[in-house]
Amino acid sequence: MLGPEQTVAKDGRVVRGERMKLAIIKTAMTMVKEGNLIPSAQQISARAGVAVRSVFRHFDDMENLHVAFDQLLQEEVEKEFPKERLLFESETPLSERITCVIEIQTSLWELNENVILSAHAQFWNSKALRKNYARHQSNQRKQLDEWLPELKELDRTSRELANASVSFEMWNRLRRHQGLGKAQATNVVTSMLNSVFDS
Repeated sequence: MLGPEQTVAKDGRVVRGERMKLAIIKTAMTMVKEGNLIPSAQQISARAGVAVRSVFRHFDDMENLHVAFDQLLQEEVEKEFPKERLLFESETPLSERITCVIEIQTSLWELNENVILSAHAQFWNSKALRKNYARHQSNQRKQLDEWLPELKELDRTSRELANASVSFEMWNRLRRHQGLGKAQATNVVTSMLNSVFDS
């Protein structure tokens, strides 16, 4: 059994360990957001100011780092987009809700573009990333159904078109591959989603 002084020392090590672990995750996220889509353990440790062995002590493989990274990202998104912001009054017109939905989604895409591209670049080698992304896609579908319950009255093709319209992949194509500015890309996506209900 540990004495009081030993307990304090152990608790102190635990606290320092958790602090270092969080610093490593935050450093990795900062580097990804800056454009280093797949930072190495050596790069992360150098930027965080810790020994590279510390990275592997806290994350025995990159999959564990991906899981912790995703948890931190979710916390950031929830702070940026609290649930209260995602609620609509029942009488809010459809066109108004669509505009709000696009505003929320495009803000998310712009804020986390490099994070999502990083995940895409590592899908081939990461079961954790594929699982996380599939979960996010499922959650997005559920959220869209809550925002726009009218979707449930449409056929399968129209529902799939709606989901594709508000996907990151569509947004990234418009912004990066077709070279549209944010306002123009927003207009295109809004028009696409509105057309689902006009047909």
